[in-house]
Amino acid sequence: MPALYLIRHGQASFDAEDYDQLSSLGERQAAHLGRAFAAAELLPNNIIIGGMKRHRQTAEHCLAGLGAGTQNLSWDTDPDWNEYDHLDLLQAYTALPGVGEEMVADLAGENPRAGFQTHFAKAMQRWVGGEHDADYAESWTQFSARIRRAIETASRSGKGNVFVFTSGGAISAVCGQVLGLSPSATAQLSWQLVNAGYSKILSGQSGLKLLSINEHSHFDGRHRELLSYR
Repeated sequence: MPALYLIRHGQASFDAEDYDQLSSLGERQAAHLGRAFAAAELLPNNIIIGGMKRHRQTAEHCLAGLGAGTQNLSWDTDPDWNEYDHLDLLQAYTALPGVGEEMVADLAGENPRAGFQTHFAKAMQRWVGGEHDADYAESWTQFSARIRRAIETASRSGKGNVFVFTSGGAISAVCGQVLGLSPSATAQLSWQLVNAGYSKILSGQSGLKLLSINEHSHFDGRHRELLSYR
């Protein structure tokens, strides 16, 4: 039975024109995770990456940090592991009367990241609420079904350790499904996931078992400066 390591990508480029790429911190986070795996002598038997640039870059830096034993490993790309479209969520949210102007004002304030996070949390809760599905290219229900298909595919990918490089929304959706969480609680869980952290799922004949969520002890102690959530 495979052990699935669901690895969140390193920090993306929040302030860049192209968000879907690792920041310099994100590259360091991914490489450090690989070194932590190497120290634990934890090697993947199979590798799956989502179809986004930050997934591939995280895999590349992580495997480079892991070093010996990974040179000949290839990976399968499965776009089912892609993150939801955050721009689509924001577009539907900011179309509400007065919301767009309020968000612009908050982003121009002293702490634009905090302002963005506040509004994005509201946009996400609206999405997962299920009352406005027609406003989105992919509803929460459709996203959840896609992630369920992704985890089922990964569970059939062979024995041993399967590294899956994906995003926080996808990982929280898997954990929420295994734990039977509500959509709202699943959304709340996603805010706690660190960049380049991982959650472990055991896939067996009796189904999926969640062994750990959001492991990030590799960022403890003197490596704490590498810790980030966004």
